[in-house]
Amino acid sequence: MTNATVAAASGSFRIGGDLPVVRLGYGAMQITGDGVWGWPDDRDNAVAVLRRAAELGVTFFDTADSYGPTVSEELIAEALRPYADDVVVATKAGLVRTGPSVWVPLGHPAYLRQQAELSLRRLGVDTLDLFQLHRVDPAYPLADQVGELKALQEEGKVRHIGLSEVSLAQLQEAREVAEIATVQNLFNLTNRDAEPVLEYCDAEGIGFIPWFPLATGELAQGDGPLARAAEEHDAKPSQLALAWLLRRSHVVLPIPGTKTLSHLEDNVAAAGIELSDDEYAALDAVR
Repeated sequence: MTNATVAAASGSFRIGGDLPVVRLGYGAMQITGDGVWGWPDDRDNAVAVLRRAAELGVTFFDTADSYGPTVSEELIAEALRPYADDVVVATKAGLVRTGPSVWVPLGHPAYLRQQAELSLRRLGVDTLDLFQLHRVDPAYPLADQVGELKALQEEGKVRHIGLSEVSLAQLQEAREVAEIATVQNLFNLTNRDAEPVLEYCDAEGIGFIPWFPLATGELAQGDGPLARAAEEHDAKPSQLALAWLLRRSHVVLPIPGTKTLSHLEDNVAAAGIELSDDEYAALDAVR
């Protein structure tokens, strides 16, 4: 699949109304060591996966300061700098890693500013394309956390502001402080708890970035609609899960992640799968 084909198949979306990306992106969490912590055992492979994603037409790369920590951002800079004009790198702050499986929200405004400055340095850019609050920290007013991101935006250090794992009420509250360009919540075929947030984003033109987009669980087993559709398209259930997300709404920006070239090729190929109306309806009806 060529770059142009990927873009045409998955479509494009303008983050914040002015920053175009190919809708099928890449989540850069898994390229760090053992999936989430430290440096990868094969650094050259991690760099090759990132570069291949760009070669295949992916223009939207999502990362965070806590992936590694710091490693994911550093690998992106190593692999993709100098950045092509159409490459958009989104990062996040506000979720501290104190161990391989320990995540602690930290939304102190001064900390968020510090992390933005460090991400600018690691990524080697003057402005962060999309800077997302990784988690809302209940220890501080949401208005103060979003307000600090807005201050960074006004200083030209952040182009667009995003939120991660927020309720509809939190999203609406944040929009009273700053323009919110994207929301990144858990959402896939088997977990649609964020449906109200997605529907709101769809109506308001806010980008919705579903993390963990490939989950299929038991839906991939037996003779259900997912297994049947996968067989019909000579594809994998995970590819059908991505195809369903891409059709679900024009604001959906899936970011499947992988640390292998073969899985990357599979994920990108999902952009070319066209679900029939009946197939989409059947998948939409299962939970």
